[in-house]
Amino acid sequence: MKAFMDQDFLLKTKTAQVLYHEIAEHCPIIDYHCHIPPQEIAENRTFENITQVWLAKDHYKWRLMRANGIDESYITGSVSDYDKFVKWCETIEKCIGNPLYHWSHLELQRYFDYHQPIKKEDAEMIWNHCNEKLMHTPMSARDLILKSNVKIICTTDDPIDSLKYHQAITNDKTFTPSVLPTFRPDRAMNILAKDYADYINSLSSITIPIKTYDDLMKSLASRAQYFKEQGCLLSDHGIGEIKIIQASDEEIEEIFQHAITTKPITEKMFYQFQTRFLLDIAKIVSHCEWVMQLHYGCIRDTNTKMFEQLGKDSGYDCVMNSQSTNGLSELLNLFLQQDTLPKTIVYSLNPNDNAAITTLVGCFNDGHVVNRVQQGSAWWFNDHKQGMIDQLTTLASGNILTNFIGMLTDSRSFLSYCRHEYFRRILCNLLGTWIEDGEYPDDKEFIQNCVKAICYNNAVDYFNLDLEKI
Repeated sequence: MKAFMDQDFLLKTKTAQVLYHEIAEHCPIIDYHCHIPPQEIAENRTFENITQVWLAKDHYKWRLMRANGIDESYITGSVSDYDKFVKWCETIEKCIGNPLYHWSHLELQRYFDYHQPIKKEDAEMIWNHCNEKLMHTPMSARDLILKSNVKIICTTDDPIDSLKYHQAITNDKTFTPSVLPTFRPDRAMNILAKDYADYINSLSSITIPIKTYDDLMKSLASRAQYFKEQGCLLSDHGIGEIKIIQASDEEIEEIFQHAITTKPITEKMFYQFQTRFLLDIAKIVSHCEWVMQLHYGCIRDTNTKMFEQLGKDSGYDCVMNSQSTNGLSELLNLFLQQDTLPKTIVYSLNPNDNAAITTLVGCFNDGHVVNRVQQGSAWWFNDHKQGMIDQLTTLASGNILTNFIGMLTDSRSFLSYCRHEYFRRILCNLLGTWIEDGEYPDDKEFIQNCVKAICYNNAVDYFNLDLEKI
């Protein structure tokens, strides 16, 4: 029997162990999609206890606690941080097979040097151990980033964000990792939102008066240029379902006027507006020479009662069963027809879309850019062991795995860089197994270069980063 989560965790063959320990383990991290608050990096936040750094913003963990019958007061409520910590320990020991079981143990191992199983009965001892580390070991936000060997962090930012914290980080030459904004204009597209008119007014206040749809696009183009000046590399677009319905300029203007005057919006009007918006945003993204991220297949804020109480990103989203890959095909084709198809990364929250995405992205590669259109990593509810294996094997079967740009955290936690380790172990085990099963030659130099590429070098190339490859 193997030891619990030891140094060869998930590495079942000698080849896998060599690939991970000699190569993948030492690759720096480019975290090109996350939700880390730049203010906390700029101010180099410190944490009074482990709950603040481990549980406070992690809605992955919140969902499991609710599933375990934990009262909301112990999750997002006002009870003590210690009591919240105990309830999480009570929950996680039950979560065999869930990725959070592995992630949580990796986080305690890597940052707190705690290597025992997490149990409710040991909660007080673990609490004291981790808090002692927080008090006497460099464990600020920046310390955790440096300890994790992170070179680039791309946060997720609204066009109305001032980016003042990004500027402060850039101007501080004592901190070497780059923290770059990502342009996410979802609120400008979501004409069904109750606060849409208020949002447009906010955008107007920092750009130009927005009276028409054309004004909206000019305003967003202005903000995109500002983001580019601050080092932005990507745009990001969260879409529920991709459904293409074209409309005339006059129809789009009428829909926009409905939205800013809070008149009713039909389903058809919504998809007409979303279609035009994405087509016009692609022009802006192409002009900025950014990478566009399209992620879809998610039903958000399903529990309206809890949404009203806690707001978005609190653990009430789920997988959408949709036909969005049909719409995605039309959308990418329209980008190409208007000569504004940027480098694009596609993610679906529905794992059933893996094969469709793998084959679809291959239809839009032109021989000039390596994987101009990329299949993104196993995302959100899919970034568990089997989800990563499925995504990697599907990608390998239908495209070129060694051109893949690798993992991201998609997280709000400074401890989540362990997800890169988790991915790298799974990747090395998959490659090692293929080699030892005789399905791939034991060409040490080539396969090690493949690991370096997927873990780091491909991202350097794809995002045109001024970083030395390894």
